Amino acid sequence: QVQLVESGGGLVQPGGSLRLSCAVSGSIDSRYAAMAWYRQAPAKSRDLIAGISTVGTTNYADSVKGRFTISRDNAEKMVYLQMNSLKPEDTAVYYCYAKTKLASYWGQGTQVTVSS
Repeated sequence: QVQLVESGGGLVQPGGSLRLSCAVSGSIDSRYAAMAWYRQAPAKSRDLIAGISTVGTTNYADSVKGRFTISRDNAEKMVYLQMNSLKPEDTAVYYCYAKTKLASYWGQGTQVTVSS
């Protein structure tokens, strides 16, 4: 069984920062998993916002490029999303995602609300 558990969400003012964490556990060698963060706002689709490959190559949605940074710590089986200069339109549930050659997995999500 594989578990992805997100943490670090919350309420933040516009212009503020948050760091999301995703802890990977179970029968998965996360070194060989591509990891990503998605988000889903109310009544909208779940969209990819940042990804990181097994060798550390990163990619970002245009909407977050230059503000968000994805990183991974394979030894600790963790993935992070540093979010800076947050905007109200960043408000969403953020999901951690892992993909191996055999399967893909989702976390349960963590709410991020950007509001004054």
